[in-house]
Amino acid sequence: MPKVKLHVDGEIVEQEVKDHANLVVLAGIKQFPKLKYGCGMGKCTRCTCRVIDGGDQLDPPNWKEEKRLGDKLEEGYRLTCQLSVKDDLEISQENIDVRKKKREVQELRKD
Repeated sequence: MPKVKLHVDGEIVEQEVKDHANLVVLAGIKQFPKLKYGCGMGKCTRCTCRVIDGGDQLDPPNWKEEKRLGDKLEEGYRLTCQLSVKDDLEISQENIDVRKKKREVQELRKD
């Protein structure tokens, strides 16, 4: 089973998850503590993380991630709700700010 290491709020949460697990789903059912998330559908960006290690085993970013994160993808940022964990992964939600300006958020909501 893959092991996930999450850096968040000055802590490190390390846990094994089932193969192809989605961390936001696990967090929603209280099986992956401390993960920050919101809508779970790739719209709000609250679950954004920066991949520290293991990013090469993830599927390429999908259209939702491309639309919401843009150039941040090149810096290793991903939407946790869009990831399927297949191998060990280390991510961080420390000091992440990819929030859109109010006007951009209103445009996104029209989607």
